[in-house]
Amino acid sequence: MEYAFIRVPAAALRRKPGHPREMVNQLLFGEAVKILRTKYDQWVKVRSLHDEYEGWLTSSMLIAADKEAVKAKHPVVTTGLLESLMMGDEKMMIPAGSTLPFFEGGKGKLGELEFVFNGFSRDRYAQEPAAAWIIQMAGTWLHAPYLWGGRTILGVDCSGFVQVIYKQAGIDLPRDAWQQAQMGNPVKKLEDALPGDLAFFDNQEDIVHTGILLGNREIIHASGRVRIDDITSKGIINRETGKRTARLRAIRRVC
Repeated sequence: MEYAFIRVPAAALRRKPGHPREMVNQLLFGEAVKILRTKYDQWVKVRSLHDEYEGWLTSSMLIAADKEAVKAKHPVVTTGLLESLMMGDEKMMIPAGSTLPFFEGGKGKLGELEFVFNGFSRDRYAQEPAAAWIIQMAGTWLHAPYLWGGRTILGVDCSGFVQVIYKQAGIDLPRDAWQQAQMGNPVKKLEDALPGDLAFFDNQEDIVHTGILLGNREIIHASGRVRIDDITSKGIINRETGKRTARLRAIRRVC
């Protein structure tokens, strides 16, 4: 097996092989990977094709596919926070941002398996990315708990939140905040920012946090949970405590 699709709702991607190892990412249903290495029979190191992120998962979470299948354009993604999909006679719940390979007329194909999906979905390339749509979708994630490496409504980190929202809008971003801060065009001042712009924050040295600007000096971001806080030219102000929690480093416009 050289290439594969993720066949489970969300596959934990670990820094090293082994279930107790740190989860550094999640890959969602239908996302494609290249197999790099195999260890201990069931553990495989993979590289996700949409953002080049690498890590380890178990082979039971994959279904083999040929190179042409995984590298083909698969524009349809799910937009409902949790949606049901039928794989044969079995129901599966899949999260927002899942990819639906070869999807047409309510049916798709994952490797050799066919599936039926009748929930909310979006063709990523059918229309230009719109900031208003991005903000609307981001708002549906409010109160999702923070989870290091997470990318679903049941647990998400700051850059995973941004990545999945923008994936649904048709914009592919890297996985980590410091990588995302290199995308798009710089916005010099907070006063010049527009709703939908991305803000990045540092710890005196490295970029360690990101969120989506909403306008009216507000930001939605994953910090403890997905929440809306105030933002100034100096950083994020927690609405509950009134204290600054992160220092503003940069603003980027990617749509």
